[in-house]
Amino acid sequence: MDFLYTKNFEEQKEKAMEGLRKALAEDKVDHDIIPLLDKINALDNYFTTSSCSGRISLMEMPHFGDKVNSVWLGKWHREVTVEEVLEAIEKHRSGQLWFLVRSPILHVAAKTMEDAVKLLNLAVGLGFKYSNIKSVSHKKLVVEIRSTERMDVPLGENGELWVSGEYIGKVVNLANAQVRRFKRRLKRLEEEIEKLWGIKPPEGT
Repeated sequence: MDFLYTKNFEEQKEKAMEGLRKALAEDKVDHDIIPLLDKINALDNYFTTSSCSGRISLMEMPHFGDKVNSVWLGKWHREVTVEEVLEAIEKHRSGQLWFLVRSPILHVAAKTMEDAVKLLNLAVGLGFKYSNIKSVSHKKLVVEIRSTERMDVPLGENGELWVSGEYIGKVVNLANAQVRRFKRRLKRLEEEIEKLWGIKPPEGT
């Protein structure tokens, strides 16, 4: 049965790596997740297809859940200051204003089901509790690595702010604590992949 997944694996990996090299050249990849991507892609039986290291964002939506017509007022793949959030809030004019935190998410293609289960078990054991095998088909076998951190906080609507500056400060502190937590978890995943698969660092490092 694994033949179904492995048939075009090398060809798919080379195409994915070409796309990643282009994204890196265009500075479209979160910098702090690059070492993890490098380690996964150095493995013969895996390659990454997409990734996000987690983010804090401020979004203007016509109504909650309408991503198509939503507008980013601010987006950060790191801890953020209250001043940055307040500056982004000043751009709000219409629709609903939401402060959001989203956990890291990676999609990793595996060569065999055994490979997929091995990576999935590692991720879940490290606290990526929402991880799963996302896709099983003759075309691709994909593991989704995803953590649990999430915040959805309404702040206002149609230019009106519902909360105080003090409240925003507390929300930002909570969000930054979540960012620190999932960034540490990503680092642990990188370290465990290096240990389990015996990846050697480049010479001279």
